[in-house]
Amino acid sequence: MKMTASLKVAEAKHEWVLLDAADATLGRLSTQIATLLRGKHKPTFTPHTDNGAHVVVINAAKVRLTGHKRQNEVFRYYTGHIGGLREVNVGKELDGKHPERVLERAVQRMLPKESPLARVQLSKLHVYGGAEHPHAAQQPVATAVASARTVKSSKQ
Repeated sequence: MKMTASLKVAEAKHEWVLLDAADATLGRLSTQIATLLRGKHKPTFTPHTDNGAHVVVINAAKVRLTGHKRQNEVFRYYTGHIGGLREVNVGKELDGKHPERVLERAVQRMLPKESPLARVQLSKLHVYGGAEHPHAAQQPVATAVASARTVKSSKQ
């Protein structure tokens, strides 16, 4: 009789992955990051166990948005005070002081909602706006970003 193997917390191995976000599409990059954080790329994936990798993303300020999203996309958040609804334009945030927040917010919304496991998985995401990062001692493995989309023409 075959049994389904369930990964234990002590058996999980967390590798370090380095992604370069320069000229990568925001949505495609964030889905790839969410997959790596959850551990869905491994054959030992278990939904209730943290099996994912630590993901270091550099050049987050150079991420690409398609269409008119740079001007039209708006992130809304609530401060907790009366009348505290704030709206931030994605283009202004990418050009501003903290461009890494755009990518962090996109990845956060692709993880399981409001659970302790999601918070642990999100804490393994390290995003930097420039090309420098302080995680050289962990020796992250550089991985290619799957951002290219092949478009097939219907008229041939």
